[in-house]
Parts: sequence; C-alpha cells; structure tokens
Amino acid sequence: MLSPHTSSYERKCSVSTSEKSYHHGDLRAALLKAAIELLESGEPFSMRAVARRAGVSQTAPYRHFADRKALDGAVAVQGFQDLTADLAAALAGAPDGAGPVARLGNLGVTYVLFALKRPTEFRIMFGNECDDADAERVLAAQGLHAVLDDVLAEMFPSADVSHLSLAFWGMAHGLAFLHLDGKLRPEDLGEVEGRVRAAAAAVLTMNGTPGA
Repeated sequence: MLSPHTSSYERKCSVSTSEKSYHHGDLRAALLKAAIELLESGEPFSMRAVARRAGVSQTAPYRHFADRKALDGAVAVQGFQDLTADLAAALAGAPDGAGPVARLGNLGVTYVLFALKRPTEFRIMFGNECDDADAERVLAAQGLHAVLDDVLAEMFPSADVSHLSLAFWGMAHGLAFLHLDGKLRPEDLGEVEGRVRAAAAAVLTMNGTPGA
C-alpha cells in the first residue's frame, strides 16, 4: 500500500514485473528498475545480473544500453529525475505561510534522505564523471538544480541566486556524503533532519539573505 509520503521511485516500482514479456519501452523501465534494486541490494552488479533480475535474456539489456557505462548513465538520469520530483513534492507539501528557512529546510532534508535511502545510486549520480555528450544526463542534472534556483529566485528576488544556490547545494550535498561516509551518524533520522535544518538556517544567515 502506498502512503502519501511514498517516494516517486516507490510509486513507479510498485507495479508488478512478474510478466516477463515487455513492450519496447516497458523493457527499458524494467531493466532500470532491476538495475537500481540490484545496486542497492549490494549484490554483484553486471549486465547479466540485471537481465537475470528482470527475468529477461542476457542479451536483452543491450537493446537499450550499449554497455555498463550507458546503463550507469541511465541509472543516474533516473535518480536525478526522481530526486527532482521528490524536491518538488517537498516544496508543494510545505504548510501555507511557511518561511524560507522551513521551505529550504524541507528541500535539504529531502535531498539528504534520498541519499541515505538510495546510497549507491546517489554515488553513481554524483561520483561518476558526467559525460557532457550524454544530453539526457546533463538535462536531468540541470533540472535538479533548476528546482533550487527557481525557489530561491522566488523567495529572494534581490539576492544573488547563483551564489546562494551554490552555498545551499554545497551544504546539503556535503551533509549527504558526510552521513553516507559515516562521518556523521545516519541512524537517527530525527537527528539527521535537525542537522540539515540547522545548516539550512545557517546558510541563509551567513549569506545575509534578506527576508530569511
């Protein structure tokens, strides 16, 4: 059963893939789903393992992905799209009258919790070198940053949005990896949320953001 807080990825993956005969587009989606599940399970990852998990032939993945690098790129794109959707939902779910600190805190918490829930995929999204020739991946990454840029421009029309956006993203991204790498304890999610919200408030204060 899906709750109101179900992530975009969980909603997509709630559809059964017990049927192993796929239309062309459905096969690609099933392979991506299998790849993400396999990555997060910690099991050995390969094109063959992805095919096995999806219940298709060993050659089926190559209909959509030329090699492992192409599959990694597609996983990253899916991650960027899902994280972008989760951030948009976090903004939409903010109470009426919520101030900048609360709204940006929601974004930061959503960002860090995504990393903690899907750590291997998050590392692929940001740990692998981005190929500028991969237009889909570049656009997906730009879409993620546009969410933050747009909300900051709306909140602080007189501020330097590019600098403020970089400061906020650096805070959220740094905290995500500090938790992933065990430098900060990730076990207590309430504690994680408190850290992120305090850091978001500090970023706005240190930048002297008007109206924060």
